[in-house]
Amino acid sequence: MPDLSTNYLGLKLKNPLVPSSTPLSHNLDAVLHLEDAGAAAIVMHSLFEEDVRNDERMIDRFLVNPDAFDEGAGHLPFAEGYQSKLDSYLEQITLLKQRLAIPVIASLNGSSLSGWVELGKEMQAAGADALELNAWYMPSDPKVSGEALEDHYLSLLQELKGAVTLPISMKLSPFFSSLPNFVRHAEKSGAAGVSLFNRFFQPDIDLDSLTVVDRVQLSSSADVLLTMRWIAILRGRSNLTLAATGGVHTAEDALKMLLAGADVVHLASALLSGGPAVLKTVLAGIGRWLEEREYQSVAQLKGSMSQQNLPDPSAFARAAYLNALDSFTPPPGVRY
Repeated sequence: MPDLSTNYLGLKLKNPLVPSSTPLSHNLDAVLHLEDAGAAAIVMHSLFEEDVRNDERMIDRFLVNPDAFDEGAGHLPFAEGYQSKLDSYLEQITLLKQRLAIPVIASLNGSSLSGWVELGKEMQAAGADALELNAWYMPSDPKVSGEALEDHYLSLLQELKGAVTLPISMKLSPFFSSLPNFVRHAEKSGAAGVSLFNRFFQPDIDLDSLTVVDRVQLSSSADVLLTMRWIAILRGRSNLTLAATGGVHTAEDALKMLLAGADVVHLASALLSGGPAVLKTVLAGIGRWLEEREYQSVAQLKGSMSQQNLPDPSAFARAAYLNALDSFTPPPGVRY
């Protein structure tokens, strides 16, 4: 049997499959099933900045300063008995660390400097093995430049890294003018790894009610191509560990990411739709593929088809776009 182990964020993992940030980590039994099915680590659901701030405002209004409610104040809960979202999150870290034999990676989702240093410290104290910094700000203000936004992300990373000793991975969006340049600056600012790419749930318009609605759209295997391309480009250009996330549903999807240069492969939509059994299927498929081609390990496979290792590096560059367009043929029966 080939050696499936890999290194990620300084952690030695038994294989490259890591469930990414989903609601599944709320439930201890679900996480235990993921571990039993072969998960090498678990990324917890994100602690959102908005939730922490809303909690703080609610606690201050209703529990710390309840005098404004006059006689109704006596019906409010006692402040010491209230459990905030932060409290619940920290308790879940501790519980998972007590029950799991695999690393637990906490996830922070926010865009402001205020408070995140303290949150990182508390997550470290609760026992997290690493932190995933999911920094995202919707750049809707035309006065905010791309450079200013990138500097903001790097400042957030630097502040957090100055407060904790845990390895930090930045989960990035694909919306950078020069992704390799930003990754290089993230490494200089203290990141141990990057995760590509953040998947956003976009608002939709309901044509019947004429309202803006939120719809959950799970990924498909077609979504691996964007991540695979950038993983292949970044492999060898940085010492950061690389996590591929978005669209991995099958062993074939995972193998493509590893060949491109990913150190670990994150799964989310596949687990939400197919359950923990997906991990067993994907792991078995990876092992079978490696054996059939006489690979000794994942390490031997990893990055062998990155841009730097290809005889023709243009395969991941603009030339591939031109070749794809020139080679397109219409489906049978379609006439122009």
